[in-house]
Amino acid sequence: MLSTVSVIIMPQRHYQLGVIGTGMMGAGLVRGFIAAEAVAGDDILAYDIDSQRLADLVAEVGVVAAEDNQTVVEQSQTVLIAIKPQLIAQVLAPEAAGFAEGQLLISIAAGIRLAQLREMVGPQPALVRVMPNILCAIGQGAAAYSLDDKVTVAQQQIVEKLLGSVGTVAQVEERLMDAVTGLSGSGPAFAAVFIEALADGGVTAGLPRDVALQLAAQTVAGAGQWVLDEGNPARLKDQVTSPGGTTAAGLAQLEAHGLRSAALEAVVAAARRSEQLGMSGPSQ
Repeated sequence: MLSTVSVIIMPQRHYQLGVIGTGMMGAGLVRGFIAAEAVAGDDILAYDIDSQRLADLVAEVGVVAAEDNQTVVEQSQTVLIAIKPQLIAQVLAPEAAGFAEGQLLISIAAGIRLAQLREMVGPQPALVRVMPNILCAIGQGAAAYSLDDKVTVAQQQIVEKLLGSVGTVAQVEERLMDAVTGLSGSGPAFAAVFIEALADGGVTAGLPRDVALQLAAQTVAGAGQWVLDEGNPARLKDQVTSPGGTTAAGLAQLEAHGLRSAALEAVVAAARRSEQLGMSGPSQ
């Protein structure tokens, strides 16, 4: 008589990507992924406690709405968690039993360490910590990620594909993630303030508001692209600055009023806040 062997059949993961949290960042990433054709809308299963916000995203880009977080976890190959760090434990911990070996969990919660995530979800899924920024929604994001030791090469490629489809992406050691948060995570707000200030200067000098804003935004966007292509912001500054000229006069004012040190301290302050969020724990 043949002996019988018990076989554990894992539940079918129907969707390529599951998303828990469709707020500003979660929805921004989803829009970016779909626009870049990294994932089809009907291959994304999403849930948000705000039913209207979820319904709006479904109508806009064609994702599939889930009934709850458990459904997302149990029916998705990769799960993206996009909620506030203060809420992540109460959302993830009840779903720990639903995660399976070989499943991938990606978290964008600022300050929440891989070790903290592991405590919440148990030993099954591979974990990735990501810090994207809001510009991913228009394909111009800047993101960095850190992996835990369960992540396979194939899963890392999934992370690279998703994040790379909506901007630039870099792998960093987890100890550097707070610095990433301070720089590229918070950076769009800092850049927006600078653009607004440039436009205000243009208006003060006599330009119409709409023209000043258009010129300011394009100038910053163009300067950013130049640095990405050439790799040296100082060279761009030197090319624009002639001895005793208009740019030199303006740069002297920026230095006199501490623009450089203010920008540096803004990044450091945001990085420190990210570190504090992690140290205080996700439930606080």
